Amino acid sequence: MDRTAGIVVIGNEILSGKVSDTNSSFLARELRRMGVDLRRVCVIRDDLDDIARTVRQFHESYDLVFTSGGVGPTHDDITIEGIARAFGRRVVRDPDLEQKLRDFYKEKVNDARLKMSEVPEGAELIYGGALAFPTMKIENVYVLPGIPEILQSKFLSIRERFAADPFHLRIVYTREGEGMIAEFLNDTVRLFPELMLGSYPKIGDPEYVVKLTLESKSLEYVERALAHLLRILPDGCVVKTEIL
Repeated sequence: MDRTAGIVVIGNEILSGKVSDTNSSFLARELRRMGVDLRRVCVIRDDLDDIARTVRQFHESYDLVFTSGGVGPTHDDITIEGIARAFGRRVVRDPDLEQKLRDFYKEKVNDARLKMSEVPEGAELIYGGALAFPTMKIENVYVLPGIPEILQSKFLSIRERFAADPFHLRIVYTREGEGMIAEFLNDTVRLFPELMLGSYPKIGDPEYVVKLTLESKSLEYVERALAHLLRILPDGCVVKTEIL
């Protein structure tokens, strides 16, 4: 089973550089491990029209969509309203979630805190991970918080929902630069056009100059491609290989 995914990171603080986005890199790594093909990451501002337009586009383009940020109690937390607008739904208070908030805060409950019970109408609430607050799912869109520690816990608690056929990865470290080995990489891609072949130079590393990655969902295909590449690379070029 092959699955595609897109990530929408929401927040003026990311675009202004006040906060560094680590959520998309975490999700990218986890999705790759599960065999999900991440196609696009988009960072957008706290704007209702922008959120609605982008989420709708991602919803129509990918099997899975993950949003990060904008689900707190403050004035700029407008992700829920934006996603509701993307699907033409109302924003409503979930009664069970509202009651949980009232029970938790007791006499300190206020409108800002009760805002955390607002969901797009018809959303599925998935409990698990850090805190008692659920992850919201609207069709194929999963709404995650912006705080990295909570996002990671939430995602890991539901990650089995997203499992697909895994990628098979082989890594080759070389002593030669890209200019010296480009013809061998081109030859490998020509013979194995479905292979995902990456080349990543490393400056200042005493052990290797370029890291090559070979990926495919077919184990047999990636093994044949690796054998071909190792056969045609110059003698003494390869430092080591890894299987991940």
